[in-house]
Amino acid sequence: MIGNRPLRGAFAHSTIPILFALFVGLAMNFPGSVSAAPNDGVEDLNEEQQAIAARFLTFLSDMDAKYFGRASQIDSDLKIESKEFNYDFADYLVKVGRGPVVEKIGRMTGIVLKPTSDIQKPTVFGRYYGIDIHPKTPLVGLLHAAFIFQYHPDGKSVLGGWVDILPGATSEEDLAALKKSMDDVFEKHGIDGTKYRERVCEGLYMAVERSYVRRPACVGGTFFGRDMFSVTEENYLFMTEMYESFIDTYVSLIEKRKDQPYTPEDVAAQDAMRLNWFEDQVFADPYAASGITPYEVWSLAFTPPVVKF
Repeated sequence: MIGNRPLRGAFAHSTIPILFALFVGLAMNFPGSVSAAPNDGVEDLNEEQQAIAARFLTFLSDMDAKYFGRASQIDSDLKIESKEFNYDFADYLVKVGRGPVVEKIGRMTGIVLKPTSDIQKPTVFGRYYGIDIHPKTPLVGLLHAAFIFQYHPDGKSVLGGWVDILPGATSEEDLAALKKSMDDVFEKHGIDGTKYRERVCEGLYMAVERSYVRRPACVGGTFFGRDMFSVTEENYLFMTEMYESFIDTYVSLIEKRKDQPYTPEDVAAQDAMRLNWFEDQVFADPYAASGITPYEVWSLAFTPPVVKF
């Protein structure tokens, strides 16, 4: 049992591989852990897959601790709440922090138990992990970083995601720093980042209503859609390093700009950016706008602290 809920899938069997069982047993000692709720079918992963899945769950927990920790250092009175949403098709773990400098940091972990749309595939094991950060200052912009890791029944696997900011009144200097954080990782791993950056500017290729699509700074990249990465050691290292590098740089910009004065025009740019993000989620994003991810979940995790119409 988890609380008063029965264990699902693989954890209902007594034949769980020892490696993964020990890992989840440790993770479940920490109720706020993003890995607390198991996915079904874990026993069908081979030993190599179990090992990298365990590393990914550890990575998610480390990301959680790191960025909520940094937000708490910026805002000593950051108020944090956690909520779990359980449906017959998916479990969602949401954590949100609110403060005077980091107005909102939201994290959503999704564990799909059965597809509800033809744009979803059945998974043997999978996680969706997203972080949004909305600083009070309009000089930094809004961060959205999403990451998926999946093994499918047909033996295929997927690493994908989206990372960038909606700029608001972000300076060219800070945009260049964010772009460099990505370029350094692309260069380290010998990957041409051109198409991934072009795609983030193209907008969501599966958008429900394109006129409301988000308008990012185009300094990050999207790894959804065509030519998605499979789960390999090299791809795993590239994706995790890339996300961490970009978010590290972004949070450092909040620390750098938090006390810098700004103008009414800067606030107006932030207001327009926050409205654009809200409209993207309501009308354009294929998971949010189509109801695949329930409104109560994505709104708690990702909507701006204030939206002006």
